[in-house]
Amino acid sequence: MNNFLKIQQKLIPQVVEIMTKRYSILRQIYLCETIGRRSLAGVLKLSERVIRSETEVLREQGLIKVETSGMTITEEGIELLEQLKDTMNEVMGLSTLEERLTQLLGIKKVILVPGDYEKNESILVDVARSAASYFTHIIQEDDIVSITGGTTMLEFSKGIKTDKKFENVTIVPARGSVGLDIEIQSNNIASDMSKRLHSKYELLNLPDKLGKESMMMLAQEPEIKRTLDLVSNSNIVVFGVGRADEMILKRNLPESKTQEILDKGAIGESFGYYFNQSGEIVYRLNTIGIDLESVKQARNVIAVFAGSKKVEAFLAISKINENLVLVTDEHSGRKLIDLLKHQDEIKNQEQDNEK
Repeated sequence: MNNFLKIQQKLIPQVVEIMTKRYSILRQIYLCETIGRRSLAGVLKLSERVIRSETEVLREQGLIKVETSGMTITEEGIELLEQLKDTMNEVMGLSTLEERLTQLLGIKKVILVPGDYEKNESILVDVARSAASYFTHIIQEDDIVSITGGTTMLEFSKGIKTDKKFENVTIVPARGSVGLDIEIQSNNIASDMSKRLHSKYELLNLPDKLGKESMMMLAQEPEIKRTLDLVSNSNIVVFGVGRADEMILKRNLPESKTQEILDKGAIGESFGYYFNQSGEIVYRLNTIGIDLESVKQARNVIAVFAGSKKVEAFLAISKINENLVLVTDEHSGRKLIDLLKHQDEIKNQEQDNEK
């Protein structure tokens, strides 16, 4: 099929162009769940006339429904998107980009979704669903799965689609509670995931930020200790990527502590650890939950983020586990390559200067 498309691309370039356009339109309708023609035209930067004619074709093929409330994708449309995903990734050059980035980062796998989150925030849904799809293919019976909190992880949980029941799998929150939004707390997400997987779950009903003495005392409570023991033995860890400056605000740290962390060059944060540009830990909070050693020992670690603003933060933590899998948007992937190339150029220049 892919070879046939390559032949078509040479003989009849417009065929692949039309296919790519319709694939993008169908995918965007899927991401938005319900969307009008004008909004769709605005998101994809296409004229309303083009959107009208192309969506009419998709409607006639039974791939979308057009109602007064807007356009929605059909089950047949979802199935077609899934069937076309690998082929379109190759046609759009994403497969090559994924392979290159995997090698440059020295990690297990990179999964990219088409587009730029900075221009189209609905791409976060696609990133999260792609991560969830990968997750459901690697999960095994008796696994312990730790997941952090945040908007991205909430979308990840919503993206889990499986008919299989994982009755012996246990889902646990990787951290205590951060912030005041209950919906995106790791406890809530762990509970939601367990329902979608038909699995077991345990909760960690504690704030993430505790004094050292309080943390040590509470960690010995039987219920909390049981959950923390599970967290420490996680087979799979799924987490969102945090910028140091943003996580400092979320944790509402004192100004003196904030300045201390930033002065040490922190740019990325995960699991209560702050990393500098070289991937070194420059600060660790007294937090409750998974520690870095447990993350390093996990069989699979999945990092999920969307948006080039988090590229440097991800790069700072990209060495935490050689089995790391990155799921992000295409534009962020390209930014990562540019950043890695720039770092190599600086490194080579420094070596030349030493000579």
